[in-house]
Amino acid sequence: MHVYDCRTEADLRSGVSHATDALRAGQLVVFPTDTVYGIGAHASDSTAVGSLLAAKQRGADKPASVLVADLTTAEALVQSLPPQARRLAEEFWPGALSLVLPAAPSLAWNLGNTHGTVMVRMPDNPITLALLRSAGPIAQSSANLTGRPPATTCAQAVEQLGETVHTYLDGGPSSGNVPSTIIDLTDADAPVVLREGALPGTVITDALARV
Repeated sequence: MHVYDCRTEADLRSGVSHATDALRAGQLVVFPTDTVYGIGAHASDSTAVGSLLAAKQRGADKPASVLVADLTTAEALVQSLPPQARRLAEEFWPGALSLVLPAAPSLAWNLGNTHGTVMVRMPDNPITLALLRSAGPIAQSSANLTGRPPATTCAQAVEQLGETVHTYLDGGPSSGNVPSTIIDLTDADAPVVLREGALPGTVITDALARV
């Protein structure tokens, strides 16, 4: 287990480099986001994603989401990006909004029981964005054991997940203690709020009304 304090530029570069190596080697990494701390695996590594779910003591019925560094990457993972989804991404990314969309037919990643969908988000955190730009898309979930509160500090993540995680990136306390808001856009004409989190549902409704 390795912990890197990423609150200085030099330590950030070192931490991101080691975390990238860990992800590519099939290891798990914990990192800060703009909501709570996340635990991640390389999204294309089905064995590592299985380890992520096992570390959280979570079944495949609650699949991992995918973090991306930009909208272009998200577009490559989905069947299409309808105007409603594009509006929300352009208005609220990077930010605390996760979009559920039909997965691209070519997407063979095993993220859990997704039923042909993929949940994508671009987080508003410089440490995680640097990691995403270095390592590529990351399958992730909140950094906690299932049934326990999400970690809002690196120390809380270490206390819950311990040696199951190879590399921890410490960015200080997270700016929030609630997860992202999740919008299901598998039927673009009838968006559904699956979870109201850090971004209020009314803000989403207002944005969609402008499409």
